[in-house]
Amino acid sequence: MTERKDSRSDTLKRGGPIQVFYTGDSKPLPSIERAEGIYMWDSDGKKYFDGSSGPVTTNLGHGNKRVIQAMIDQANKVCFASRVVFENSPNQRLAEKLVELCGPGFDQAFIVSGGSEATEAAIKLARQYAVAKGQPERKIVLARNPGYHGSTLGAVSVSGDPESDMVFGSMFRIMPKVPTPFSYRLPENHDVDSYARECARKFEEIILNEGSNNVLAFIIETVGGLSTGGLVAPDHYYESIREICSRYGVLLIHDDVMAGAGRTGKFLSCEHWPNARPDLVTLAKGVAAGYTPIGVVMASNEMVKTVVDSGGFLHGHTYSANPLSCAVAEAVVSEMIDNNLMDNASTMGLYLMEKLKEVAHKSTIIGDVRGKGLLMAAEIVENQETKKMLPVSCRAVYRLVEIGIENGLLLYTRKTAGGVFGEWLMISPALTVSKEEADELVRLFTKTIQIFEKELRLATLI
Repeated sequence: MTERKDSRSDTLKRGGPIQVFYTGDSKPLPSIERAEGIYMWDSDGKKYFDGSSGPVTTNLGHGNKRVIQAMIDQANKVCFASRVVFENSPNQRLAEKLVELCGPGFDQAFIVSGGSEATEAAIKLARQYAVAKGQPERKIVLARNPGYHGSTLGAVSVSGDPESDMVFGSMFRIMPKVPTPFSYRLPENHDVDSYARECARKFEEIILNEGSNNVLAFIIETVGGLSTGGLVAPDHYYESIREICSRYGVLLIHDDVMAGAGRTGKFLSCEHWPNARPDLVTLAKGVAAGYTPIGVVMASNEMVKTVVDSGGFLHGHTYSANPLSCAVAEAVVSEMIDNNLMDNASTMGLYLMEKLKEVAHKSTIIGDVRGKGLLMAAEIVENQETKKMLPVSCRAVYRLVEIGIENGLLLYTRKTAGGVFGEWLMISPALTVSKEEADELVRLFTKTIQIFEKELRLATLI
């Protein structure tokens, strides 16, 4: 690998950790030393408030004693056993708990190692189900633009990101995309409701254009993550999508990797829309809350039995259903339930939303605050009235993340498609967050916004 002559070139040395270039040309990252609850400390002793739960993952915060004890107990028994040879009780207990929490229609849990793997597994399960039912022509998976469902090539094919398609698209088939029902930047002559109806209409139109017998599935995030920044569509959109999928035999997949496991105040986000339940759900992140890598696909008995009877699921991973990860995840989910953290996500989500909107009202650069439960985002703009975006040269959200780090606040962001759809900061503290901690987050966030606003004013004077 040729060393790059940039601000981080001194860290690129033979035998050095390859992840040093992961974030591009930004300043060198601090080195983590320890973490407890909602706080983290670097090797210099500096304290940080984790305002985004990492990449919306550490739902319980750090250092949970129950989870750590479950990890130790299971490690003392057996860490790994191949699912091809052995069943294990942690896998059984976790699956039973997930089935109970997910409710009717989700009778089986397939455990993998993360969200991208869950997307891959869900798509493969959907495809094998169609083939087993005598519908081999069904192979098109529709998704939204913008959208995000993982970083593996199969997941990228159903993620709506033109920049990613440009780099990797020649290596696989890019699946057709449908418009995302944005609630902030709307086309002319549309309000939020009418545009959501237009997006549902366009979804049906694309099914017909592709040939309804050829469309296998439609995958969506019900509450937006990085690709749409906390987007929540009107209730009727989810119901319309469900009805259209049912009409044409298209399987509906909800990507609950971020929005699931209690983050929105419900275990599955679809519980907010009871008439719009999907056929498959993917989970990850909050299921194990960062204590171990894990992902899950939830499916019905009917779907699984059809695939099993046709010869079995042609898919798997080395660490699928490994006992150590399952034991940890079971403890995480139990801790969330026993401490009513979903209720806390609802209550504190409403409180934090109100406080963030107050910040936005006093700010010149926050155009919108949106989300559900403790999955929220603040959209950054140059002009609140016109919704004009800041110039790319400002590096707005990335600079805000840097200022946050300087202030001891950790935030999460990524520009989808280079920011053509807008740019935002994810604000998603742990489900354990207290009112006092929420107030601290708001104080640090306000300070971060004010410093960036001052930088912008100074830049205009140069």
